[in-house]
Amino acid sequence: MAKRERVKPSEVTKKPTMKSGSSSSSVGQDLAHSIKLAYQSYLKGLESNQKLRLIDTFLGFLVALGALQFIFCLLVGTFPFNAFLAGFISTVGQFVLTVSLRLQIVESNQPLFVGILPERAFGDYIFASLLLHFVVIHFIN
Repeated sequence: MAKRERVKPSEVTKKPTMKSGSSSSSVGQDLAHSIKLAYQSYLKGLESNQKLRLIDTFLGFLVALGALQFIFCLLVGTFPFNAFLAGFISTVGQFVLTVSLRLQIVESNQPLFVGILPERAFGDYIFASLLLHFVVIHFIN
């Protein structure tokens, strides 16, 4: 059997020392630059496509509505709990369906959705939305 060397506890707990925070500011600058590039690319993609702009506006509305419902639940209470759940589930479900529609409409994603035309994607979206709201209405009872 091989002998183990004893290590002093002070050697194990030593932390590496960093120089004057230059790497953390570099990471922050890289993150800010990446966010700026992503936002500029997003805006360039929206310039030519009004449908995507409308869908993104609706998605923003759904996020705001879900946040408003959650804040209302925290402040006022959940007395008709079925109504709160139905409204919140409806908002989240509609958000998911709309993101799915957005993914199917974007031209760069067409190779992923072979054989699905934008018109068919919109028809599927309408059908799924009606089904979602039918279930939500029956959940309220």
